[in-house]
Amino acid sequence: MTVEEPAWDMDGTLLDTTAAVPAAFVRAVRVLGGPDVGADDVVGAYWRGTPEVILEHLVGRRLAPPETEAYYRELADVDVAPYPGVADAFAALRAQGRALAVFTGASTRAADMLLRSAGLRADVLIGGDQVAHPKPAPDGILLAARKLGVRPAGLAYVGDSPLDLRAAAAAGSRGAAAAWGHMYDRAERADVVLPGPLQALDLLAVRGAAM
Repeated sequence: MTVEEPAWDMDGTLLDTTAAVPAAFVRAVRVLGGPDVGADDVVGAYWRGTPEVILEHLVGRRLAPPETEAYYRELADVDVAPYPGVADAFAALRAQGRALAVFTGASTRAADMLLRSAGLRADVLIGGDQVAHPKPAPDGILLAARKLGVRPAGLAYVGDSPLDLRAAAAAGSRGAAAAWGHMYDRAERADVVLPGPLQALDLLAVRGAAM
């Protein structure tokens, strides 16, 4: 499989947010007077979309915009790290003159906070608040392809969860399963399974070469 550009999921693919993000939601729900929830409840609601949507679901009522700030306040001081090999993969892509594209179901604001905490920078950052439909809809991947100036078929979307791979298939892009991620399911169909982030570079066509 050869593609023109990669795009990356964030949680569970670039960043190990297994503990930090659910804990921030749990604390925010407590601040807002919601029911007792645990990390599993948070992870089980990820498919719903942006942090605002997830938080409303967990609290069990509609929230005014000032109330949703509770999550961002809890997220502000979290310390997250990239998975081993991610920083090296980003450095190698930059050395090739490639734009680093990230599409995540988290809001653009939350994604920027978490990436900064991990010392990573995306040239193209697409959050769930920028698309009409969350994964597994193809909206975010199609937008990433447009921003990168490639056909959807020329894009590989690297993600750990089944929703990531289904979104890639819906977009007509290549689904690259991040086998190091915490939501990786070997039973989910993928175009390729990557053992580590650096292997994403092996998918890329050489610049100037015929596809």
